[in-house]
Amino acid sequence: MDLFTVEFFSALLAIILIDLVLAGDNAVVIALAARNLPKQHQKRAIIWGTFGAIFIRAIATIFVVWLLKVPGLLLVGGVVLIWIAYKLLTEDEEVDVKAGGSLWAAIKTIIIADAMMGLDNVLAVAGAAHGSILLVVIGLLISIPIIVFGSQLVLKLMERFPIIITLGGAVLAWTASKMIVKEPIIAQFFTNEFLKYGFEAIVVIAVIGLGYLKKKSIESTQVTGQA
Repeated sequence: MDLFTVEFFSALLAIILIDLVLAGDNAVVIALAARNLPKQHQKRAIIWGTFGAIFIRAIATIFVVWLLKVPGLLLVGGVVLIWIAYKLLTEDEEVDVKAGGSLWAAIKTIIIADAMMGLDNVLAVAGAAHGSILLVVIGLLISIPIIVFGSQLVLKLMERFPIIITLGGAVLAWTASKMIVKEPIIAQFFTNEFLKYGFEAIVVIAVIGLGYLKKKSIESTQVTGQA
């Protein structure tokens, strides 16, 4: 992918949005893991825990970027990402993290929890990067500081403006559809531009539509149960 083109910047924007939407719970993880520490140790736990989590996530993402070059895995990854996008729109994730009793216990908890919760993020960013390690690195460098220092603000914005979640789901679905159409095994079916972009549009619309209907159904059931 050429640098500083429309495709480059659109992919970079997608990576940043994916990082922000899917990593919204990082603030909760960090707060829970460090809450039992003395004040003077909390900052150190947050800094070193976040550094370790970023390092592991970067390595995992670069590995997945390479892995997606294996025939058939773009298709599998795309299908999995469609499911992740649907889940993002229909479920509220619950974060269960035990507080660390010591500095190193808190750091370990932050790293492990982030690694477990970041699997969807790794796959999504790897797909959006289209094989570019540079995009992965730049996306992390831009979005991680925002997540670490402004994650509470990101969470509040998502609560106040649910459209951000919907937009994130749309970006995930679009990324998934682009992964699928680029899969060499089935690429011959998408040589026609109309079919290619039509398929991508259908995937995005279907995910957003089904996610909206499922969410409404869940809310209706909850209201009926409380009545």
